[in-house]
Amino acid sequence: MIASLPMYARASNKAAHDTLWGLIRDALRGQGLAAPDGLDHDIGHMDSWAHSDLVLGQICNLPLRAAFMDKVTIIGAADYGLNGCPPGHYRSHFVVHNDCPANDPADMFDARFVCNEPLSQSGYGAAQLWAQTQGRQFKLSAATGSHNASIAAVASGTADIAAIDAQTWRIESGENPHTQNLRMIGHTAPSPGMTFITRKGQNPQPYFAAIAAAISQLHPQVASVLGLNTIIALDPIAYDLPFPPKPTAILA
Repeated sequence: MIASLPMYARASNKAAHDTLWGLIRDALRGQGLAAPDGLDHDIGHMDSWAHSDLVLGQICNLPLRAAFMDKVTIIGAADYGLNGCPPGHYRSHFVVHNDCPANDPADMFDARFVCNEPLSQSGYGAAQLWAQTQGRQFKLSAATGSHNASIAAVASGTADIAAIDAQTWRIESGENPHTQNLRMIGHTAPSPGMTFITRKGQNPQPYFAAIAAAISQLHPQVASVLGLNTIIALDPIAYDLPFPPKPTAILA
């Protein structure tokens, strides 16, 4: 059995995630549910979501909707208290280089758009759905592999625009000097935030209770590192979103 919380994981918050998991683990065991001693920090996120004995995972809503909705049990959405977002939701910031003259993402449809990966709601899906409201589509020039790499690409001038998850931007703004070379020129619409899941066929209620209790018990310093306010039980209709268009081309 495994537990993995990969979506905002990095060296700077590894200890905080381990602390959160310890509280969740103990709460699950207190309800008679088996839980591994520690988080698996090495398993790939796709492999973790597909694991047959997944105790706890955290998934982006686009891969959830596209490939995992009938393979996992939704527990609830993480709420990071993000500006402009309902509880349990997030959005992305459109970012460009400070030297870019554009002040609206609609001015950038013919520019070099990069994303972390096309199966990312925050990096690709939300941006393309926003573009559809303008009757357009961003031209994907590269899939960089991570939001961090997309930030670096725009900061270095090898890309012109990216959509960065608001919670990732909050973290990166505090520790990544590349963000000082970028500015926001718009935002996507909110959609369900990173969603806690477990394997298929489980009752989500004890997992929800364990996560909610664990978050409420976090030391303020640990809570500040994670930025995690609570877990929200979203109406299933919240996930009933259109899929973004497939990339027409990746040029680099």
